[in-house]
Amino acid sequence: MTLSAAASSDKTAQQQFQQASDEYFDQVYFPFQPTAGTVAGYHQYDPKLEDLRASSVDAEVAQLDRFEKRISAIPAASLDQTTRADREIVLNQIRSRKLTLHTIRPWSKNADEYSSLCANAAFTLMERKFAPADDRLRSLIAREKQMPTLLREARTNVQNPPRIFTEIAIEQLPGIIEFFRHDVPLAFEDAQDPSLKSYFSKTNEATIAELNSYLSWIKSDLLPRSNGDFRIGAETFSKKLAYDEMVDIPLPKLLEIGYADLHRNQKHFAEVAKELEPNKTPREVLEELGHQHTAPDQLLNAFRATFSSLLDFIRSHHIVTIPSDVPPELEETPPFMRATTQASMDSPGPFETKATTSYFNVTLPDPSMTPAQIDGYMHSYNVGTVISTSVHEAYPGHYVQYLYSLKAPTRVRKTLQANTNVEGWAHYTEQMMLDNGYGQPGAGAKDEREAKFLRLGQLQDALLRNARYIVGIQMHTGKMTYDQAVEFFHSEGYQPKETATVEAKRGAGDPTYLYYTLGKLEIMKLRADLMKKQGTSFSLQRFHDEFLSQGFPPIKVIREAMLGDDSPTL
Repeated sequence: MTLSAAASSDKTAQQQFQQASDEYFDQVYFPFQPTAGTVAGYHQYDPKLEDLRASSVDAEVAQLDRFEKRISAIPAASLDQTTRADREIVLNQIRSRKLTLHTIRPWSKNADEYSSLCANAAFTLMERKFAPADDRLRSLIAREKQMPTLLREARTNVQNPPRIFTEIAIEQLPGIIEFFRHDVPLAFEDAQDPSLKSYFSKTNEATIAELNSYLSWIKSDLLPRSNGDFRIGAETFSKKLAYDEMVDIPLPKLLEIGYADLHRNQKHFAEVAKELEPNKTPREVLEELGHQHTAPDQLLNAFRATFSSLLDFIRSHHIVTIPSDVPPELEETPPFMRATTQASMDSPGPFETKATTSYFNVTLPDPSMTPAQIDGYMHSYNVGTVISTSVHEAYPGHYVQYLYSLKAPTRVRKTLQANTNVEGWAHYTEQMMLDNGYGQPGAGAKDEREAKFLRLGQLQDALLRNARYIVGIQMHTGKMTYDQAVEFFHSEGYQPKETATVEAKRGAGDPTYLYYTLGKLEIMKLRADLMKKQGTSFSLQRFHDEFLSQGFPPIKVIREAMLGDDSPTL
């Protein structure tokens, strides 16, 4: 083959992949997940709602099979480095989706999938004003008209769910019902068309009625027969990790890595605690740290107050280039996320052009909690973890990464996100900021004593992620029960009992939430390897800027791009 013919063949392969990946997103990925389409900024999906009938699942799997064959047939060797990696990312996403639909099967095991989907489908149309209120209300009406059918589908699909999944659904449904009763109408008060508002009143009441009926069904019918197993097993766990994160390390080795990092952080915690209180045990110092929290009604303000010192430090110490001066907005976590989430960053999709506000969500204590329960809950929002969480969610964590993602090199890198990248980066920044001097007197802390408490807060958050790492593997491979997981979060992860319960619940349905610590360790190894390779020319700011500029692929992909080799990620 001549050079010109080879170049033409490569160009053809590039074009084939571009067309195939675009058609995959436009014909399969978003059409079967229209709420994700709204989030991404593709508003042709706004009136549509997910269809979770078994026939729809089978139709999606058939399409996934078709695109897997089509994209696999495109020769990887004929693609440039970025496109070759994108091809692997898309193929892995297809395989992961098939694994979820046909093997893990949350649509047949989890009643909360349906009710929380209804809430999320409404919330995505409420939160951002990407169109006039009347237009968004029209889309919401279209979605609400489909919600009763969706909730009735659950009665057919969900047969023998794990009890913990059913209990989570029961816990979340009252908040979801109140969300539709109060928050949803309030969000569309500025709609102008009277007939439209009247029609919405009917669809919203029908949705509320169906949600109430759904809750009654779950309590009286589904709960007594919820005897299923939430564990996905070692084989499925390994496949999911390989597809989602491009990590193929054997699970025993992964556990060894996880326990080693847990013990390192526990040792560091004990050392700092001894410096702070020589006559107290680490547990006693942890209890003292827990009591150093703001009042619950001042929690959002406490987070807001961290932004200026974080930004000043990042700029003065050349940590990372921040592409925008606009901060995220702080708000209370939406009701359908409160049972399993304490804090999160909700940024607009990469293709959203009009409503570009990001929201920093914080879960406040439930008003039904006793004073003692509220105090225990607030231990997780102590002076140290408030800083650590602000770093993780906002600066320079998720929010800064979102700002970079808008300029990611390809549609694939903007759309498909590896959690070891997204959560790994945010978790990495918690330690990185303190290691580089933030949290010292005059830079986030008022004195040496507070500086030590900030480090303990960062370490407590690291231990939380260490516990997720170990619990996820152990629970889903049958080596740890749910109750043992709660105790592990408390005793080994240094978490209050209230937080430990939330975290164990999350782990039942999010088996691979080891990605926080796993991604952090991969990023730290990449940084160390680049420092060794570049020597005195290494720049932390350049490293962070280049890392973030890659978009959201697994760390393995970024490693190959930045190091130029395929050396191990850990």
